[in-house]
Amino acid sequence: MEVDFSNIKVVGFDADDTLWVNETYFRETEEKFAALLEGYETKNKIDQELFKIEMNNLNLYGYGIKGFMLSMIETALSVSNNTISQADLTEILNHGKAMLLKPVELLEGVTEVLEKLQSKYRLIVLTKGDLLDQERKIKESGLSTYFHHVEVLSDKKESNYLNLLDNLKIDVSEFLMIGNSLKSDVLPIVNIGAKAIHIPFHTTWQHEQVAIENKTREYLKLNKLTEVLDYLKPQYAAQ
Repeated sequence: MEVDFSNIKVVGFDADDTLWVNETYFRETEEKFAALLEGYETKNKIDQELFKIEMNNLNLYGYGIKGFMLSMIETALSVSNNTISQADLTEILNHGKAMLLKPVELLEGVTEVLEKLQSKYRLIVLTKGDLLDQERKIKESGLSTYFHHVEVLSDKKESNYLNLLDNLKIDVSEFLMIGNSLKSDVLPIVNIGAKAIHIPFHTTWQHEQVAIENKTREYLKLNKLTEVLDYLKPQYAAQ
């Protein structure tokens, strides 16, 4: 079905893997982590154990690199039966710190799209993750001047979106969300009656994957961010 964007006044952007590279660094660190523990277990077993522990810790630590670091340490203790060396634990911590110091790598077309939309729409960022890390990336990205508001959410469920839109006095029918995750950026948005554009990233965390897409197709799926400009026709000045 064709999605009508003519009523849109506010455009929300996911941050990680929509505006800049993120998941790639997690996968690279997982490879290094598995290599470090190869004397204890197979890579497949280590990957499975890490994901299980991450899921168990999600309600405690939330999303982001710091929670990932703690889950790696817990996984290392588990698979090594508490015999892993202090040096190896230090190396795990250093891998996590290296992720926190990664330079921000913008995805193709981000600046162009924001530049063209900012004068016609109210632009906001809605992202998950660690507050300090996301604030750092927003600052270092050089994109902060394009956005009216930046919100780091604990999760991206329907209730989170509804509460935020209500707080920001945004009409659901006038809101469009753009992101790479069907689970977090698209399906909850469609379910509350707003519009969504799905732009998949080449790497997706297992937790963000969904088995079946919304068959009603009440959202637009594009290959890259610049294609948004072919469909989104600004008709309203920012409020």
